[in-house]
Amino acid sequence: MSAEQQHRDGQAADPGPRSLAQALRERDDASLGALLRSRPDLLHPVPTDVTQLATRAGTRASVLRALEHLDRFALQAAEALAVAPDPASYQELLDLLAGDDGDEEVAGALPATVALLRERALVWGGEDRLRLVRTARELLAPSASHSSPTGLGPSVAEATSGMSPGRIQAILTAAGLPHTHDTVSAVAALSGLFADRERVAELLEGAPEASREVLTRLVWGPPYGQVTAEPAAHLRWLLDRGLLLPTTPGTVVLPREAALSLRGGRAHRVPEPTRPRVAVAAERKPQVVDAAAGGQALAALDTVEELLRSWDEGGPAVLRAGGLSIRDLKRTATVLEVPEPVAAFWVELAYAAGLIASDGGYVEEHHDRHDRPDTDAEGYEDEETRDARTRRRSGEAEHYAPTPEYDAWRDLPPAERWAWLLEAWLPGTRAPGLIGGRDGRDRTLSALGPGLDRSPAPEVRRRVLELMAGLEPGQAPDPATLLERLRWERPLRSAGPRREQPEPPRTGVRPAYGGGVAANDPEALRTKLTEWALLEAEMLGVTGRGALATHGRALLGAEGRAEGAGAGTAPAGSARAAVVAALLAPLLPEPLDHVLLQADLTAVAPGPLVRPLAEALGVLADVESKGGATVYRFTPGSVRRALDAGRSATELHAFLDRHSRTPVPQPLTYLIDDVARRHGLLRVGAASSYVRCDDESVLDEILADRRATALRLRRLAPTVVAAQADPRTLIEGLRAMGFAPAAESAEGDVMIARPHAHRTPPRTPPAPVPDGPPAPDATLLTAAVRAVRAGDRAATAPRKETPEAPGGLPRTSPADTLATVQAAAMTGESVWIGHVNAEGAASQRLLAPLRVEGGYVTGYDHTADEIRTYALHRITGVAELADEPGGAEPAR
Repeated sequence: MSAEQQHRDGQAADPGPRSLAQALRERDDASLGALLRSRPDLLHPVPTDVTQLATRAGTRASVLRALEHLDRFALQAAEALAVAPDPASYQELLDLLAGDDGDEEVAGALPATVALLRERALVWGGEDRLRLVRTARELLAPSASHSSPTGLGPSVAEATSGMSPGRIQAILTAAGLPHTHDTVSAVAALSGLFADRERVAELLEGAPEASREVLTRLVWGPPYGQVTAEPAAHLRWLLDRGLLLPTTPGTVVLPREAALSLRGGRAHRVPEPTRPRVAVAAERKPQVVDAAAGGQALAALDTVEELLRSWDEGGPAVLRAGGLSIRDLKRTATVLEVPEPVAAFWVELAYAAGLIASDGGYVEEHHDRHDRPDTDAEGYEDEETRDARTRRRSGEAEHYAPTPEYDAWRDLPPAERWAWLLEAWLPGTRAPGLIGGRDGRDRTLSALGPGLDRSPAPEVRRRVLELMAGLEPGQAPDPATLLERLRWERPLRSAGPRREQPEPPRTGVRPAYGGGVAANDPEALRTKLTEWALLEAEMLGVTGRGALATHGRALLGAEGRAEGAGAGTAPAGSARAAVVAALLAPLLPEPLDHVLLQADLTAVAPGPLVRPLAEALGVLADVESKGGATVYRFTPGSVRRALDAGRSATELHAFLDRHSRTPVPQPLTYLIDDVARRHGLLRVGAASSYVRCDDESVLDEILADRRATALRLRRLAPTVVAAQADPRTLIEGLRAMGFAPAAESAEGDVMIARPHAHRTPPRTPPAPVPDGPPAPDATLLTAAVRAVRAGDRAATAPRKETPEAPGGLPRTSPADTLATVQAAAMTGESVWIGHVNAEGAASQRLLAPLRVEGGYVTGYDHTADEIRTYALHRITGVAELADEPGGAEPAR
């Protein structure tokens, strides 16, 4: 038995419900819950009854959102129903999608698609009376001014609605049809002619060749064309026979019935009932993929740490409009040794993970005072936050800096630090690839600035990973087929027939990251989001050599974020992060506690170093190159930096002996001793500033040097020289001359210059901008279905009309109200009550009173589906339920 035959057999023979509300009312709780799950916008707020649910499901905003979440074939089915008669039978819908020749794939996929449209309340009605929701029909059906997404235009009846009866009769004569007595029958006759394939073919046998070419260009849409006041002969032939009908002056349209006959009955040129397959571009061993991804994950951690380390004492200033300046982004890219768009990605990732923020403003300005992490329960701010606000009021520039969460993140094991970043990347809605482009007002989009949120980004990112997970381990997908699959699953609805899509990236071609995208081009945005998701996953180590790694699959298969955990919280709060970290940990090398010193004043770290060693070596030497092995170079400036930080020459020698697997080279020993011998020989203090030195010849040499002219030096004593520059400028000037001065305090002690780590107050990471309300959980769905059912029972229960206010709030005297509810409590019956709450809002409630005492009535409220208590003085009146033959009391 065919699929469509099974579908027909499973439907009832009766015409079905008369409205969408009745169709929803006849559903069981599981089906109602499925509707609310697929369209969560219907839940906010929870509808009071089924009628309100049906009304909300038919609103324009809700229908638009539901259409945007259909796959391509479901959308094609909805578009076909929009051009079919209302109501249409299942067979008529199948004929529109499969055409006169039929299509087995369409016939096999259509039953499930109709069931999907019914589940989402876009289609209702019985087997022979399928109805598209009116709002959806208005959105998808053609009219006299625009065509359908199928490329079909208005029907003959719609196109001739303003035409004179004489003109219609003239068209009938030219088409070979007999005259009629009225316009309605004339339009019906012309519609019947165009709907008959054989008669249309006979009519076109005598058409000029140019006329048939015009129809060929219009048949698949758009169906509109322009004509002059004096049309050519081949156009006049079509106009005379109604194959082209005027809509506006100078514009004609091909009627829908004629277009369908020329198309062979198909509403779409190419029905797409099956989802495209994601092709495999390359296949590698899973072990190779995991190893490559592990190495990239380690590189990602090093890059983020380098970024945060460079901003440790205070990062770049915040622009007045928010974000980083182009100059600061270039500097950051230079530090990280990556292109600027890639540097913007790492900056945005650290920001999304809660590791960096502005030191003078809330990341989320919409937070309530008590939600802010840097205020207590009374709303008092800590000292650091008050200082930041004072700086803002005084006009002092704000800067980006690491947050306190950075210190917690830095102390975690590498795998957990990586999982922390992934927990921020996967649900994030900010799109770093847009940086450098323009927004809708032609303003440049900057890193960390506003305007970067794109709500489809998380869905595209997750769906890309899910499609990659559908392949065998080690298989890398073809980006072109991956993009085509995403287009099928989420087609972009448009007002006209689908155009050819932009050419996707070719297999093996790696698209460049960043570059921006037009603000009003959703198709280009989705293409870019797909490309960026692939590139970001590779940079982060979710994928390796184009294929999804084992720990990348765990991102999708493990349980999601625990309740209450947010981006920037420790990964221990997420079961998914724990699983991912456990799978990644074996792929990361163990940190080393040694380096290899070489005679050319370099040290080679053959792998990642333990944190104390890496930090100490970063002060003592400069990083010369990065990669699998990091090369450090010792210079006089780097050694002086270590001495300025308070380390003595003896401590530096002991440090190198302890952590080097090779003997300390003699040139390095000489370098440390030579710099240490000269370090502190000169002392700089604050007078305006001064230089003192026990060796008078050194001061003589300084005063004789022309480079010291800008410092405006003057000798005060044989061992003291005063300067007109501040101490810091003086130290830098003397160092530029080749000396190694040291700063001293007012007491004459050498001042140790230790780096000061600058931190922002506690910050909340930026919250993703969701694409609509979140999907409800099972508990919320169950409660919502119960509330809708209870409200529906209350709304549909009949009641007796009170003469004082027919059809409105029941109104009775206080004595009658009290007597009626007392009698209902004794007999167990339910009554209608009118109630006004403390805010003055009036409502009707179906109440089964249980007890009446102390001026209050307590009973089971069928409208709210719970026990409630109401004050008698707020009850406007009581009405008894109407008697129904065979009826029953509302269920409690």
